[in-house]
Amino acid sequence: MNTRVVLVLRGVIGLALVGSVGVQVLLGFQLWLERGEDRADLRIPLVALLVVGVLALQVIGVEIWRLLTMVRHGTVFSFAAFRHVDRVIAAIGAGAVVVLGLAVLAAYANRTTPDDEIAPGAVGIVCGLAMVAGGVALVVYVMRTLLAQAVALDDETKRLQAELDGVI
Repeated sequence: MNTRVVLVLRGVIGLALVGSVGVQVLLGFQLWLERGEDRADLRIPLVALLVVGVLALQVIGVEIWRLLTMVRHGTVFSFAAFRHVDRVIAAIGAGAVVVLGLAVLAAYANRTTPDDEIAPGAVGIVCGLAMVAGGVALVVYVMRTLLAQAVALDDETKRLQAELDGVI
């Protein structure tokens, strides 16, 4: 893989991680301390969903960073890469659950207020986004399966090469 691409991707991941910590701290505290509307039944779950959602993105960033390190060392086609990919899949799945939680929270807000606070169509769109995020987790799982096949093929190739070297 091109070294420049890896460096640029690491820069993007680093900036995203620093920015996400800022979002967690500043926006989380702002939502938590907001007293304009005394709806703790909405504010507390919203802050929790925000923190967990950003945490899931942080896990994805860290695990991709680790996979990039494995790419640089030429060890990405090994069984050690599976735990990183599994964590990415779990974090994407958690993100899908968080997005669905936002839809549930929006639907709850609509049921507990006299007027719809959030358009019902928007709730449906957020549910669709949750489904798309779940689909991304499935796509990454399929890619993990392809990685497993590549690792097995690489191991078989090395074994056959060692046999061939022994014969010659």
